Amino acid sequence: MKNTNKYKDKQILVIGLAKSGYSAAMLLHQLGATIIVNDIKPCEENKRAEELKRKGIDVVCGSHPLTLLENIELIVKNPGIRYDNPLIIEAEKRDIPIITEVELAWDVSEAEFIGITGSNGKTTTTMLVTKLLQADDKHPIEAGNIGTVVSDVATKATTKNVIVTELSSFQLMGTLEFRPKVSVLLNIFDAHLDYHGTKEAYIKAKAKLFVNQSQSDFIVYNYDDELVRSVVKKSHAIPIPFSRKKPLDRGAYIHGDAIYFNREHVASTDVIALPGAHNLENVLAAVATAKLYGVRNDSIERVLKTFQGAKHRLEYITSLNSRKFFNDSKATNILATEKAIRSFQEPVILIAGGLDRGNGFDELIPALQKHVKSVISLGETARKLQKTAQRAGVKQAEIVNTMEDAVASAYELSAAGDVILLSPACASWDEYKTFEERGDMFVNSVHKLKV
Repeated sequence: MKNTNKYKDKQILVIGLAKSGYSAAMLLHQLGATIIVNDIKPCEENKRAEELKRKGIDVVCGSHPLTLLENIELIVKNPGIRYDNPLIIEAEKRDIPIITEVELAWDVSEAEFIGITGSNGKTTTTMLVTKLLQADDKHPIEAGNIGTVVSDVATKATTKNVIVTELSSFQLMGTLEFRPKVSVLLNIFDAHLDYHGTKEAYIKAKAKLFVNQSQSDFIVYNYDDELVRSVVKKSHAIPIPFSRKKPLDRGAYIHGDAIYFNREHVASTDVIALPGAHNLENVLAAVATAKLYGVRNDSIERVLKTFQGAKHRLEYITSLNSRKFFNDSKATNILATEKAIRSFQEPVILIAGGLDRGNGFDELIPALQKHVKSVISLGETARKLQKTAQRAGVKQAEIVNTMEDAVASAYELSAAGDVILLSPACASWDEYKTFEERGDMFVNSVHKLKV
């Protein structure tokens, strides 16, 4: 960790006592800041609050009183707390800087950062970049939205490391000077508009990934995404495009049955174990990033042969009587589900549905018409999805109440050679705390099948 007095004796308010808030508070305490931690939950329901109190840190629980802002010089905010929170609105009126712990971690870390963002594919790409760098002893550390709080690793990382960070728009919105050595922008489409308000605000948050980069940094970006191409024109970093549709003079691309980087053959596409055509974009982004760090082609090929992706992201579960089961619970929006459906040549039995955010599902109709033979829907959007399937001409469109019923019905409607795919196209919060919990329920239901 850098030796810094920047935060010493500074009056700092940490809002939100989830993992990131706890880690930020511990780091700021170590740096000599005067901290107040605030969380909406009662203290007696939060073990972390008691731990911080034992260290002499002031913790205020149960509400967000505006009096907390008195004499505050900086706010470190949990990414999930919206900017229309009254405490945040008042802080902005008072011109108090508001950051997320990513900014804090980057500021104190000795290690370089690779920042990876996009509407889809962040976790898969982050994991693959990490494994590619590990394969050639580049000492990567995986962190960020993928599950490990960046502040937890930033204090331990040295100049020998590189911190590979998955970054959401929520995290990036709260950055001021954050500057990764390599930024990776995978794709952009309408997402999280309930948080950001407008697509323009969402894009602006994503662009914070690279706004501070200079001509000595790199930006790896999806050349096939017209909006991404437009957004990265504002970057001062060295552009490294990737494309699965056309050869490029510079960057990573697919030509024939091979991956190339800067026109050098890297690996055959036949060795890629990661399922799904859309994952080729994630592979290209990861390969381009790895090549910037000098990873050897034989190391890249070795990793591509074995890497099968993250849990809950088009995750292969098992085969039963020649039916393959895939868990794509992370598909919390329409585009993710469309890509998942199009990943298969086999007929698909789709299990979908979840939180109703008020949108329709007509964008799924072309994929349903081409690839899906049956739709099993559940959750708040079950009726909407059933009607969409019927408009698409799907002959079998059923509504069920539970995941166990969904899996059982999907199996009954399937035939040998079919794919049974959970890809909800919706958030999980109508019935589950997280998409992981939903995915685990699907996996458990598959294993309970009596066939």
